[in-house]
Amino acid sequence: MAIRSLPDRVAALAALDDPVRRTVFDFVARSTTAVSRDAAADALGLSRRVAAYHLDHLADQGLLAVEYRRPPGRSGPGAGRPAKLYRRVEDEVAVSVPERHYDLVGGLLAAAVAESIDTGGQVQEVLHRVAYDVGKATGKATGSLLAALEEAGYEPRQQDHDSGAVVLGNCPFHRLARQYTALVCGVNLQLLRGVADGAGDSSCLTELDPGPGRCCVRLRPAAQ
Repeated sequence: MAIRSLPDRVAALAALDDPVRRTVFDFVARSTTAVSRDAAADALGLSRRVAAYHLDHLADQGLLAVEYRRPPGRSGPGAGRPAKLYRRVEDEVAVSVPERHYDLVGGLLAAAVAESIDTGGQVQEVLHRVAYDVGKATGKATGSLLAALEEAGYEPRQQDHDSGAVVLGNCPFHRLARQYTALVCGVNLQLLRGVADGAGDSSCLTELDPGPGRCCVRLRPAAQ
């Protein structure tokens, strides 16, 4: 459930708004090998300084990966410093408003189906266990239920001060939840139960409480 923060993803995509930087990115993305600063400058008609600036900025934003390598045939003392090379990263950067994470629920479904095929286990049971385990690992890594919910785009909100209940203002799986409500909401519930247990938060219970304009899961104080 580890998700790159929304501000980081927005900043990464905003880096491509510069037309020169987008041209540099496209050149690297279409190359079959890692690209040097000199190669980018020569191919795009830029100075080496300008090419290096844009390449490094793209790398800082996580859109390009960096490696160091000497040219073929040159090694040992006197071979010079290894060249700094750039290639496109394999992981995608996506932004949606409101936040959606269909990749997360898709990964849970794929993992559950694969395990069910291998073991003969009932798909729904496996799916709920996988979702709980992923949530628990996330909660343990984050250390806070509410922080994990914020990072994942659930938008936790205090429903009212009297009850202490917290509603989740956004469903990261909105479109799928509308099409396959019972399936996706069941997965979501187990995922969030795992997050709470992993974070060691016994102060609230997660329960299904669907309603318009919010997530199907609600948090309520365990004492009630």
